Amino acid sequence: MSQIASIAKEVASHLLTIGAVHLRPEEPFTWTSGIKSPIYCDNRITMSHPEIRSKIADAFVQTIRERFPDAEVIAGTATAGIPHAAWIADKMGLPMIYVRDKAKGHGRQNQIEGSLTKGQKVVVIEDLISTGGSSLKAAQAVQAEGADVLGVVAIFSYQFPDAEALFNEAGVPFTTLSNYTELLAVAKEQGIITPEQENVLVEWRKSPRTFFA
Repeated sequence: MSQIASIAKEVASHLLTIGAVHLRPEEPFTWTSGIKSPIYCDNRITMSHPEIRSKIADAFVQTIRERFPDAEVIAGTATAGIPHAAWIADKMGLPMIYVRDKAKGHGRQNQIEGSLTKGQKVVVIEDLISTGGSSLKAAQAVQAEGADVLGVVAIFSYQFPDAEALFNEAGVPFTTLSNYTELLAVAKEQGIITPEQENVLVEWRKSPRTFFA
């Protein structure tokens, strides 16, 4: 097993163990977007588990050093990416900034907090990639300040084709520590889901907007 595959399996297992991910094919969750989903992922739960959040930060650092070795600044997306960016920046001895979803309506009206210089090479940290829209918005805000976004790194991705297409169109590389496919494999291996439930989860990802309609 490669190091990347090993990280993906380990992170998926951690997320399931602490209840950051819930799988409920028989009674789907309703996302803010209105999509009915058999999975709910809340990576904020990792903040409350020091040992696991440290392991996830280590996995981020290893991934950044392998994929984006020229990184000079770590940027967290508000709000969920901020704590992870802080732990990563600390472990790597790098400056950190964070990016709001929109500029403040008062004071200096900053969208980016912290010091960022034109030309600096930035890695954007996100907790979760679903459609990819919010992550790209943060990356583009950094680019608008004249910095160079090397890529986006997130804890988990649902692996929606639309998200991959969006990143490709924007020309922004992205990678995740773990993903939907790996999570289902671990859940099945641990007896968390049955083969029948796995089938529902696999088919849902092919058409998430209409599967439970």
